[in-house]
Amino acid sequence: MNIYDELQWRGLVNDCTDVAGLNQRLAAGPITLYAGFDPSAPSLHVGNLVPLLVLRRFQLFGHHPIAVAGGATGSIGDPSGKSTERQLLSPEAIAANIAHQKEQLRRWLDFDTPTNPARLVDNADWIAPVRYLDFLRDIGKHFSVNVMAAKESVRTRMEDRQAGISYTEFSYMLLQAFDFYHLCQECHCELQVGGSDQWGNITAGIDLCRKKLGRQAFGLTQPLITKADGSKFGKSEAGTIWLDARRTSVYAFYQFWINSDDREVIRYLKYFSFLPRQEIEALEKRHGENPGAREAHRALAKAMTDLVHGELATKEAARASQILFGGELEGISEATFNEIVGEVPSKEIAKARLENAGLPLVDLLVFSGLCSSKGQARKDIEAGGIYLNNLRQANSQHQASTADLLFGQHLLLRKGKRNYVVITVR
Repeated sequence: MNIYDELQWRGLVNDCTDVAGLNQRLAAGPITLYAGFDPSAPSLHVGNLVPLLVLRRFQLFGHHPIAVAGGATGSIGDPSGKSTERQLLSPEAIAANIAHQKEQLRRWLDFDTPTNPARLVDNADWIAPVRYLDFLRDIGKHFSVNVMAAKESVRTRMEDRQAGISYTEFSYMLLQAFDFYHLCQECHCELQVGGSDQWGNITAGIDLCRKKLGRQAFGLTQPLITKADGSKFGKSEAGTIWLDARRTSVYAFYQFWINSDDREVIRYLKYFSFLPRQEIEALEKRHGENPGAREAHRALAKAMTDLVHGELATKEAARASQILFGGELEGISEATFNEIVGEVPSKEIAKARLENAGLPLVDLLVFSGLCSSKGQARKDIEAGGIYLNNLRQANSQHQASTADLLFGQHLLLRKGKRNYVVITVR
């Protein structure tokens, strides 16, 4: 398969400005393409992975990717997909966000290969020096307000009289079009990729390249990813799933993928992983026969956590996941256990209460909130539903002591299959 066929099989083609023309151009040799990244946060999130990994897929097929950090466009704010005006960031915040994002982008694009190295640029380098009057005359002259107002990202905001759209965000389309024009002129960039909400901005850039340079350029959009219930992809109950482990733990990242809906998991394997077609189709067949085995979910979680955080971190996250499903604690590292501490309810207790004879387990269960009373705690122990450090407790007279502490400071209590509390000594 060529790259277009690959993307189409994976469901990563939403629309293309000229399918036949683009395929003809791809057949002629490597193409230079770009995708832009919004510096509205200090970390990219899983929603950014689609265009980023499309760049990587093109690079693996021998093409030349450019990642554009939006130092200029980020100071304005893209109205696409937004129902209200964005909160503008300070220049200092944008610069800091770009610095963090650049380090992340370097993980997934190869900037060192001698054949087709990726490039990382900041559009502030070519937009900021342009004078306002020059921009209006040289760029703005080529845009019809009628056409701009008809673009979906603008039209939907203008139809909402309460929200509306500012002149600042209305002008965003010109800046993104100027990016494509500049990259086409200076880097021979012929293709822009992005989410389907970027269609209007992409086609505006294509028109500008044609009018000012007399060159043909192409646009290729990917579908906006949604969950099976139609809700926005990339968020969990805890919030946005970031690619930075300091903002979303590796364990939480792994769990996000492994908890994918049965209806979505194969689609996500195609969208996000680099597993070959034959392997994904084999997983799809087995998933259809026995979805309860969750083989496809584990393959997805492993592939994505390997990609973003590395194989060692994936092993730690998978081990932590096993423990929260009742797996043994023997051989667990402190780093892995700390992943668990951050993901389940926890309480602190004075170490003195566990010294000497220790604290009755029934008291500890009431203290943890797992049981409402000592009487209920005894019943739960006698019914075989209470675990200390994932070992079933059958003796309601058991005393929990410092000898039970994991890494000298934690006790892991469980009631039933999934109700956990970590007790930490202070």
